[in-house]
Amino acid sequence: MAALDAALTHVRSHHDAYLEQLTTLLAIPSVSTLSEHRPDILRTAEWLRDALNCVGMTRAELMPTPLHPMVYAEWLGAPGKPTVLVYGHYDVQPADPLDEWDSPPFEPTVRGDCLYARGVSDMKGQIFAQIKAVEALALQGKLPVNLKYLLEGEEEIGSPSLDAFIEAHRDLLACDFVLNCDSGILAPDLPSLVYALRGLAYFELEVRGPGKDLHSGLFGGSVHNPAQVLCELVAGMHDADGRVTLPGFYDAVVPLDDEERRQIARWPMTDDAWRAMTGAPRLWGEAGYTTLERVGGRPTLEVNGLVSGFIGEGAKTVLPARALAKLSCRLVPEQDPAAIKSMLEHYLAENTPNTVTWRLRELSHGPGALMDRHAAPVRAAAKALKDVFGMEPVFRREGGSIPVVGVLQEKLGVESVLLGFGLPDDSIHGPNEKQHLPTLFKGIETYVRFLAGFQA
Repeated sequence: MAALDAALTHVRSHHDAYLEQLTTLLAIPSVSTLSEHRPDILRTAEWLRDALNCVGMTRAELMPTPLHPMVYAEWLGAPGKPTVLVYGHYDVQPADPLDEWDSPPFEPTVRGDCLYARGVSDMKGQIFAQIKAVEALALQGKLPVNLKYLLEGEEEIGSPSLDAFIEAHRDLLACDFVLNCDSGILAPDLPSLVYALRGLAYFELEVRGPGKDLHSGLFGGSVHNPAQVLCELVAGMHDADGRVTLPGFYDAVVPLDDEERRQIARWPMTDDAWRAMTGAPRLWGEAGYTTLERVGGRPTLEVNGLVSGFIGEGAKTVLPARALAKLSCRLVPEQDPAAIKSMLEHYLAENTPNTVTWRLRELSHGPGALMDRHAAPVRAAAKALKDVFGMEPVFRREGGSIPVVGVLQEKLGVESVLLGFGLPDDSIHGPNEKQHLPTLFKGIETYVRFLAGFQA
């Protein structure tokens, strides 16, 4: 207990130093999707490698992939204790639209209790908090667990190098469980643990009609408009009750059980608050479920983008030759992402008129994941959260996707503990991304208590 108390005292006395260090990390624009930021990706990886060396890892290095390097580190000086693989990603989303930021996205700025910068919540702040917890423990002597780190620079572009890297380094990455820091809690005064993640299947649907754009006055009414066809197809993908109409879409979906619904009901989020957070005039969704049950507990099909014809300023009377839609399905863990494409193809074959042609391309897919809420590492995380926040955490399903959780389940046979400290209103991927600093500092203490909990 003396070592734990000393580690916590160290954390509480270093808030200013932590903020300065985190600001340095956030100022590096590690945008993985833009090739001009490749040097910044490398700088960020090197920063993390050096930070891991400084907290006592006996090995810390950059390992190449076809695109951006993995940061791997390890300390294996606790024989007989669990080996924890810490996962995170150091790349960030583009900051566009820049004119909607109240301060420059890569000039971290404190306003009130929050730090604003691209990547501060998703997820440089979470990685930083975990490393600082290890630092505080290492200063007190031997670490309570064995540690390995796998930090990637491609998560925001679908982790194209990750599967092959894990497959090629199974022995190196062998562990007892994964600590995945790419997560958050429900509110500053309500801790939570994610035990389920939705999978993702992402598609591009193209509808083609005439061989070229046509004059809508000369040819309108004689040639089927691909934009109209696409809109009708997309509209038909949901029924009046908000259910997806793809054949077989719900066959593998397991209903929420009573305990899960009770846990969801503990969330301190009303429909009015959810509506205010989204800016939507009214909420919408599958009939028979509450708003929060739909988020994470039920699968969805969403339109992510529509493009066709003339979309510039003013008027141009054109009948477009093609129309394009980006479609994504968020899938509950029991659904097979690879099977969704055939369902969508069946729907399109049955419903597309022969006046046009269509092509469906799958851009990416990843599995959902369901973790054991009663496993020892999850119980340890729940205890750490209760000790720091003063109340039992809520167990919840996450609406988003973290494909690495399913990949690590499949390739290494290990479960993940999802423990991070972002908040629902952090505006990740959007303008004015932020991190609530009191919550992040509590997060460092939680990581300390979580790792120290394996000391006994």
